[in-house]
Formats: sequence, C-alpha cells, structure tokens
Amino acid sequence: MSTRTHRTRMLAAVAMTAATLSLAACNQGEGVRDEGASAGSASASSPAASATPSPEESGGTSTGAGQADPASSASEGTTGGEAGSGGTTGSTGTSGSTGSQDSESASAPCSDAATRTTATVVSRPLNHLLLTVTNTGSKNCDLTGYPAVRFGEAQSVPPAFEDSKPQAVVTLAPGESGYASVLLAAADGSGSNGYTAKSLTVFLGKGAGAGAHPSLPAKGVYVDDSIGVSYWQSTMADALAW
Repeated sequence: MSTRTHRTRMLAAVAMTAATLSLAACNQGEGVRDEGASAGSASASSPAASATPSPEESGGTSTGAGQADPASSASEGTTGGEAGSGGTTGSTGTSGSTGSQDSESASAPCSDAATRTTATVVSRPLNHLLLTVTNTGSKNCDLTGYPAVRFGEAQSVPPAFEDSKPQAVVTLAPGESGYASVLLAAADGSGSNGYTAKSLTVFLGKGAGAGAHPSLPAKGVYVDDSIGVSYWQSTMADALAW
C-alpha cells in the first residue's frame, strides 16, 4: 500500500467520525429542547390548574360559604346591639313618661275638706245606719279601708266586717258618692251594754282630717256592743248588705 492511499483512508475515517459525533450532538440538543418545552408546558399549565378548583376543592369552598363570615357576624352583632340599645332607650323613655302620667293622675285619699258626709237611719235592714261620703272637690279621691266611727263619748271605734272588703279601692270622681253601713245593735236584742248616742264623728282615714260630724236624729240612735261597720263600697246596696 502506498503512503498516499493510507493517508486518504485515514482522512475518510476522521471525516466519518466527525459526522457521527455531529449527528449525536444534534440529537442530544433536540432532547434538551424537548425537555425544556415539556417543563415550560407544565409550568404554564400550573396557574390554570390552581385557578380552576377540582371538584373536591369546589365542595370545600361551598361548605365554607355556608358558614357565617366572622366579619359579617361582627357587623350584624353591632347592628343588633345598636337596635337593642335604641329599643331600650325608647322603652325607658316611654316608661318614664308613663310613670310621670300615672303620678299626675293618681287619686289622693278623700279628705274632710273636699267631701260631705251624711248619716241616715234606714228601715231595712233593721238597726242600720248608712254613711254617705260625696266628693265635693274638683279631683278624684279614694275611699280606702273602712270608716272609723265614734258615737258620743265612746273611747273606741267598732270593728269592720272583713268579709265586706271590696276587691278594689273605691274611687270617687267629683260629685260621686261612696257608702258604708253601721250595724248599731243586734236585731234580736241579744246585744249588751246598750246606750243612746246623739252625736257621731266619722274619720275617713289617716290624715283625712279631724273627722266629719254628720247629724243624727234628734232622739239619737241606740247602740250596743254588737256594733260593726262595713268597708267603703261603691253602691248603697253593697254597703247595706252588711
């Protein structure tokens, strides 16, 4: 083999080796580019995946929406408190106003100065005296309890028939009258320590005054230790039932 031929074969082999290496390098570059494209594609799709929740994530979001929002609850609580406060203020104002009106319209106890008291002996029931108190003032007044009566120089007043106590206080408008009866003596004559009284003092109540002095018949009235009085009543019939 000549030297020229050997050199030619060597150059051909070198050229072939270079071509092979170049092709391998190109294939390797494409592999790198494919991996880059794949990674870039995955990176680009990641935001979209997070923006669109999965069915499980969507269900969780729905559950959260059904729960009370803390900020919203706090706001509603404040509104409710303000509404409640306003209601309380209004109630207080109304209560105060009502209390003031009740205080102004409340009746005072009837007094000697604003009433007229009379005493009448009735035929039925026997041995009874009817006391009538008329409001001569310009405002309502109350007859409370029962009258304290004193005949002549008696040192004590007779007791009341407790069963005659009415369910409500007797209130007299101007010009109206209230009534009470006095059992003077036992109808069957069973009483004792009887005497004839020609004067009478009627006390309407504590602080009502020194007492009224209604007139009695000129011959007076017979009184024994059976004496008793009824509570004040709004009608004559109720008073004489005792």
